[in-house]
This record gives sequence, structure tokens and C-alpha cells, in this order.
Amino acid sequence: MKKVLFVSLVVVVASLMFAATPIKIGAVVPLGDITGDQSAKAMKLAVEEINAAGGLLGRPLELIVVDSELKPEKGAAAIEKLATVDKVDFFVGGMASSVHLAQIPVMKRYQKITIWSGAASYLCENAVGPDADWYFHLHPWDYQQGASYGLGWTELAEAYPDIVLEKIFLAYEEGGFGTASHESYLVLQAQADQGEGTWAAVMDDYMGVSFKSAALGGGDYRAMLQQAKTYDPDLFVWAGYDADALPMLQQAKEVGFAPKFFVGAPPGWPAHFGDSPLAEGVTLYGMWAPTINKVSPTAEHFWNAYIEKYDEEPATYFAPLGYTNIYFLAEGIKAAGTLEKAALIKALEEVEYASPIGEVLKMAPSNVINHQGFTAQKILQWQGGEQQVIWPLDLKTAEPMYPFPSWEGR
Repeated sequence: MKKVLFVSLVVVVASLMFAATPIKIGAVVPLGDITGDQSAKAMKLAVEEINAAGGLLGRPLELIVVDSELKPEKGAAAIEKLATVDKVDFFVGGMASSVHLAQIPVMKRYQKITIWSGAASYLCENAVGPDADWYFHLHPWDYQQGASYGLGWTELAEAYPDIVLEKIFLAYEEGGFGTASHESYLVLQAQADQGEGTWAAVMDDYMGVSFKSAALGGGDYRAMLQQAKTYDPDLFVWAGYDADALPMLQQAKEVGFAPKFFVGAPPGWPAHFGDSPLAEGVTLYGMWAPTINKVSPTAEHFWNAYIEKYDEEPATYFAPLGYTNIYFLAEGIKAAGTLEKAALIKALEEVEYASPIGEVLKMAPSNVINHQGFTAQKILQWQGGEQQVIWPLDLKTAEPMYPFPSWEGR
């Protein structure tokens, strides 16, 4: 009888909770891009888990996702719709700095608490400004990423004497994301010339050349690749989108360009990219890899739950970042015990969330904003179809493949 009464009570409580007004979360992501698709799926997974555990403040979460289509005007319109039509309580999501630059003025108009997972350009940080206490940014800014890469390459060169890094070439997509990356490298080069900064030991010379991303109507990289081949860099890095990954490798093979390190720095990679023989030895910057499951219980849980729900593996770090997006907000709401803005902002400032990224997420000031989350990327490498961690050295899962293997036989 007691068991029946207990089950009945649970059913009644659950019924009452889901009869309550939902807490509405509005997400804007590019659903046609793997980063947005998998980020949205991970957010939905987090919302389902939280609701299954009883929701927040006795209320269920409701996630409303709008497609930005990687277009600034669409992204801005999505924020307007979520605020005025859907009347969401919070904004989350995000990918592409050029899209976010168009969204920020709309966000400032409504000043809802925002937990933004994408956008690396410092231009976005400047646009947000120092007084937006409602704005929380998860993804490292470009200058933070650049500094972490310099530290990584310096430590790799020290640990492996055969690795020599002096000439750096950056191929950057011509939009806000790529251009800001190039500008950050120029600052890093100026510091290195003075013997300062994390790149001082590994950057004697730098060259940057732009290209039009396949995600934005481009896709012919031959002229840029020929310039890179003539420059003969020790480290070749391209900053674009997942649509550029395979065609850029194909064209690099076509023109016979095989630098010592071939590094890709898109926000996400195509699904099954590692299955291509062209992927072997490609180095990448990323916040996460499946091998993080070995050191993080949260990452392992996320990985297993995502695969069970969607019958696919996460292929981009925007998947665990999207999951983190929702759980960080949820932890703040639980700590505050209210949705009242000032109290919730204060609670979010104190949250320490052991994220599936493999790091604890805790807010701290960056160059401009007060609430910056993660500040570094990792250096990974495709080996045998899998992403292996080669830096940080204490998380290393494989020895670095160096130099980049020739195109012969691939």
C-alpha cells in the first residue's frame, strides 16, 4: 500500500510540475551546419534530463530553437522573435561571430540573461561592452585561443626536439571569425617580435591570407594554397568552417602542398571526417575530444547519453558545449532559487560546473566583459580515424605525428 501511495504521489507531483508555466529558453544556432545541429541536439538532451529529474523551481524547461542559417540578418531576427513572440526567459546558443555581431544590438535592447556558447571574435566582445552584466560567454575569445595555442606549440617543441616551428601561415575566412583571428595573430606576432607573449619562442615570421569559405559561397582555395606553398611554413593553420575541411585538403593535395603541420581550426568538423585517408595526420584545435571521456565522468555520461538518444557520435565540441550551455544555466537557477535577474546573475557568477569539456566552468573577467568562461583550446590530431590529444601534455593520448605525412598513396 505504501509503495502505491508513493508512486501516486510522484505522479501527482510530476503532473503539477508540468502543469506549471515552463521556463522558456530560446536558442539560436545554424541547424544546417554540424555545429548547430549537434549543439541543438545536446541542448535538447540536457533539457530532457533536467525535466526528468523534476525540472527547476517546480517548473519544466522548454527549449525553443531557431535556425540562424549562418546569416547575420536571420540570427538577429531570431533573437527578436524569441523575445517578442515566444517571450523566452533566456537566450542561449550561438555560432559564428559575424552572426553574433548582428544579434548583439537586439540582445542589448532586451537585456535578458544570455549564456552564449559561440562567437570567438573580439569584435563581439567589444560590441557587448563592459556593462552588460546579463551576458555570459562560454567560448574562448580569439586572443585567448591564440595565446593558448602559442603555449601549446612551445611546450610541444620543448618536449619533442625534432619539432621546429618558426614560420606561421594563417589562411582565414574573410568574414568576422577569420578576420578577427588574423588580427589576433598580428598582435601575437608583434609581441613575439619583442620577445613577449606565448608565441615568442616559436614565431619568427607570420603571413596571413584570406579565402572565401565554402559555407558562404566560396570553396576555391588554390590561390591561397599556392601562396602558402611558396611561403613554406612550419605551421599552416586555416580558420574557416566544416564545409572547408575536405575540399581544402583535396586542393592541397592537388597543388602538392604538405606543410610540416597541417592544422584546421573550424568550430566543427564534418561527420566521419576521420574516415577519409586525407585526414590522417591533420592537426586540429578543439575544446574537446572523445578521449576526454577517460578523465571526466560528466563527459562519459554525455557521450553515452547522446549516442543512445541520437544513434550518432558527437563530432564537434559544440555538442558538449551546447549541453554545458543548458546545465550551467540550470545550476545557476538552482543556486539562486529564483529567476529574479540580479539574484540569478550573482548565482551564475559563483557556479562551478564540472563540464563534459573536461574542465570546470567558472566565470571570470576577460579583456572587456565580466563573465567569461573557458579560455583555452586543446591541440588534437587525427590518427587512425580518431582525434587524439597531443596537448596539453598531461592529457596526451598519443605521440604527435610529425611531420605531416606526404600525399603519396592517399
